[in-house]
Amino acid sequence: MSEHETPCNGAGLAPAGPFPEAERTAIYHAIHTRRDVRDQFLPDPLPEDLLRRLLEAAHAAPSVGFMQPWSFILIREAAMRQRAWEAFSRANEEAASLFADEKQALYRSLKLEGIRKAPLSIVVTSDPDRAGPVVLGRTHNPRMDVYSTVCAVQNLWLAARAEGVGVGWVSIFRDEDVRALLGIPERVEIVAWLCLGYVEELYQAPELALKGWRQRLDLDELVFCERWGEPGR
Repeated sequence: MSEHETPCNGAGLAPAGPFPEAERTAIYHAIHTRRDVRDQFLPDPLPEDLLRRLLEAAHAAPSVGFMQPWSFILIREAAMRQRAWEAFSRANEEAASLFADEKQALYRSLKLEGIRKAPLSIVVTSDPDRAGPVVLGRTHNPRMDVYSTVCAVQNLWLAARAEGVGVGWVSIFRDEDVRALLGIPERVEIVAWLCLGYVEELYQAPELALKGWRQRLDLDELVFCERWGEPGR
């Protein structure tokens, strides 16, 4: 809110309305060109002011009951990233064995992580106790803290796209390996290991779609009206 704007009333409300067209276009552009980066990272470190902006974007995410359950572990040391890569490699071999024949060959051809190549990793966690035992909005769904943390991940990802920073989400690891490596308490859930770094190029479409792993579903087949399975209008 600018210095010339005032709240609508004493409740701290401010005028609401659509963004100017250029700003709307920029937001949708970030959404539709965001990619999961696996191998295109440059070695240049991210400036501290840029990293702060990305973390502030993540911290501005919505959270049920305003619990803000997220924490961010910043990992820059090469030795630490090497140990994380070794844990990933063990899990990746286990994952590859679950696919058969041609699918396994395609899986092995994909570069599924940038842990050693990206100059920075951020591990995002969710603390279920951050707001106490009874949380507004979580009384009947105990997973709302994790869902809220995923919103923080998406905020960071979109902000990174706008800044020309690539992000890759590494999910293939044994939870206990990362927990032991980083000293994460048992009660705290590991939500995401994110690799971050500058990139010069991004795929024009999701890499897994371009390489034939899976294609984007038709939105019209996913929209129901009033009841499950009823086609949307």
